Amino acid sequence: MEITTDIIKKLREMTGGVSVMQCKKALEEAGGDLQKAEVILKKHSAASAEKKAERTLAAGVIGSYTHDSAIGAIVVLSCETDFVAKNPEFAALARDIAMQVAATNPHYTAMLEIAEEAKQAAIAVFEKEVAGKPKEMQAKILEGKLASHFRDHVLLEQPFIKDESKTVQQLLNEATQKFGERVEVSRFARLSVR
Repeated sequence: MEITTDIIKKLREMTGGVSVMQCKKALEEAGGDLQKAEVILKKHSAASAEKKAERTLAAGVIGSYTHDSAIGAIVVLSCETDFVAKNPEFAALARDIAMQVAATNPHYTAMLEIAEEAKQAAIAVFEKEVAGKPKEMQAKILEGKLASHFRDHVLLEQPFIKDESKTVQQLLNEATQKFGERVEVSRFARLSVR
């Protein structure tokens, strides 16, 4: 199948503006199939983010969002260079993540931040809930309940409010691929008058 500029343009729109060359390579690898190319790009975005995980974050922006003057959130979205930090799309991403924080009120950025005491407290509660289930199923049910409980409290694990088909972490992986630099939420805060 011929890879036309229209197909490349459509894939770029579907993936949030991944570079033309990356889109073209993904379409070639997928034999011109848009859905397969999108999956290939998502796979590449995670690999790209992993490769860049050790790079130093020396720049960034502060994104903010307020809702009805009653809830507000501030997010520090870090990157490697001022070049990316000054990109309007990067600033828009920071604002979107601030909106996520305002809407969902996460307690942690990543799973690694959850204290062992909090994990043990959740296990104690959920063990009582699974006590009546078959023994061979209890561990799996408990694991699922814990993952669901903490997913709601961990920013990077939450479904993105503007596109629930991806998590906030996947959104950051796509941004890393798009901007060619490591992108990370360094800090966030949420305020509410109630």
